[in-house]
Amino acid sequence: MTLLTCLMDEPHALIPQMLSLMAVSVGALARRGVLGAASIRAAHDHSGHAVTQEDLLMPQYHDSRVYPLPTLPYRKELDAEQKALKEKEKGSWKQLSEAEKVALYRLQFKQTFAEMKRPSNEWKTVLGGAFAFIGFTGLIVWWQHAYVLPEKPHTLTDEWKAMQLKRMLDMRANPIQGLSSKWDYEKNEWKK
Repeated sequence: MTLLTCLMDEPHALIPQMLSLMAVSVGALARRGVLGAASIRAAHDHSGHAVTQEDLLMPQYHDSRVYPLPTLPYRKELDAEQKALKEKEKGSWKQLSEAEKVALYRLQFKQTFAEMKRPSNEWKTVLGGAFAFIGFTGLIVWWQHAYVLPEKPHTLTDEWKAMQLKRMLDMRANPIQGLSSKWDYEKNEWKK
């Protein structure tokens, strides 16, 4: 029996078969790790080496003045020298030098409060980008005025405006509070 005849005769008979096929394909994808939430997706950079993406469901290190104690330490993987320093940390801190104390701090935190409070020069980049955008927009507007937009209509010339004003005065437009009320028709000049 073909698929077309099954669909025409009994369309509801194929639903369990289709659902079982979907379950099999979803199960195969889950076994391969494609659908797993904790699976690491691999991508390739331009050199052809595989690069792994960090799992963003887990806590991340982040410096913050508001929340000064991050969940994770800054350095997760330690080399032999750093491991020895961590062992030395368990003893008396009077035996540690200033450089070792700073190194221990740098294992736990990326920045000090003074470094976090230090002003950055990012405002220069933002301001420069804004000025570049405004300048580019100005060039586009100038180009449109020079080459795209039509000439001003003849009704905006000074001669046309003078003729229009004379015609409105001749027609006595708005004689009570408007333009004609401010014109002295006997002296042929504006009222003072």
